[in-house]
Amino acid sequence: MGPLKGIKIVEIGGVGPGPFGCMLLGDMGAEIVRIDKVVDDFRIDGDMDQAFNVWSRGRKSIRLDLRTPEGVEVVTRMIRDADAVVEGFRPGVMERLGLGPDDCLAMNPRLVYGRITGWGQSGPLATAAGHDINYIALSGALDAIGPPGEPPVPPLNLVGDLGGGGMLLAYGVVCALVERMTSGKGQVIDAAMIDGIGALMALFHGLQAAGQWSDRRGDNMIDGGTPWYGVYETADGRHVTIGALEPKFYARLMELLELTGEKALPPRADRTNWPAIRERLTAVFRTRTRDQWCRLLEGTDTCFAPVLTMAEAAAHPHCVDRDMFVRLDGVVQPRPAPRFSRSGHGALKPPPRLGSDTDTILQTLGYTAAEASALRERGAVA
Repeated sequence: MGPLKGIKIVEIGGVGPGPFGCMLLGDMGAEIVRIDKVVDDFRIDGDMDQAFNVWSRGRKSIRLDLRTPEGVEVVTRMIRDADAVVEGFRPGVMERLGLGPDDCLAMNPRLVYGRITGWGQSGPLATAAGHDINYIALSGALDAIGPPGEPPVPPLNLVGDLGGGGMLLAYGVVCALVERMTSGKGQVIDAAMIDGIGALMALFHGLQAAGQWSDRRGDNMIDGGTPWYGVYETADGRHVTIGALEPKFYARLMELLELTGEKALPPRADRTNWPAIRERLTAVFRTRTRDQWCRLLEGTDTCFAPVLTMAEAAAHPHCVDRDMFVRLDGVVQPRPAPRFSRSGHGALKPPPRLGSDTDTILQTLGYTAAEASALRERGAVA
């Protein structure tokens, strides 16, 4: 099932945002065939077994050498019947292969052509190499993350590759598919991570323009600058979070921490009181273990949550109740999101072995057994 059931997507295999974006599309029911290299000469995950490559779940895989005319011909047969193609090479690479947007739209005018890059299809850095950390650095996002007086802290690759990249790509593909329903025409999507990161930073640009956000890390409302929005160490060396931004939630937190009356903290409206408030809260949270704080604060209107490991998160009662994680072939991983009341999501299947569907796909495309064998002999498929 899934809201994208019946949508056929050709994924030109890559790393980072492309696979993640296609995972999202596949989770929603799209049928995705991934083109993997004949020679797997670059894997950012090293020698990790494909069974653990969660981003690749739900796909079919065919191994092709796109440097050969025969390999390109296989892809063109697939594209003629596809709804979308997704690629993540530097600008110009697909054009040199004869699989650029003009080539593909000429054979399939209804095709949605999704291009995911870090710098975008244009601009002085368009052809430069880069990774998530570079894109979030240039966009202004990285400078805002981390403690004061220390270097910025990379937030994993959640902001660039995933939020500003893969999600942007999946969103763009779906938008183009919706637009095609009225125009009947495909189009090209320039999904640049630096653009997506810029969109994620929209709120902070507005706050800065209003004079409510400074460029000093750890000096603002939701970057750890305020004592009531941050992380605190507990007696057992673990951590908890509070986010009591609104006065009513802060008041409830003070009640449960027994910081009222004679023990009340100084007024938080006065910024000069913030260091004293933080010092008191730091001392209070160190008086109990993380789990003891959970028993007191979890589920209350104090905007509280413990800092959990990934394994602990999968076992937390709230996540278990929502059936948030699933185990596929022994690998614990998140279920598809968001949830739909009627259409559900696509069938969850483990990641394919590289090229595991080569024979089936070639047969579907009309290749005979003898032709498939000839392709192997010439090194066009594996």
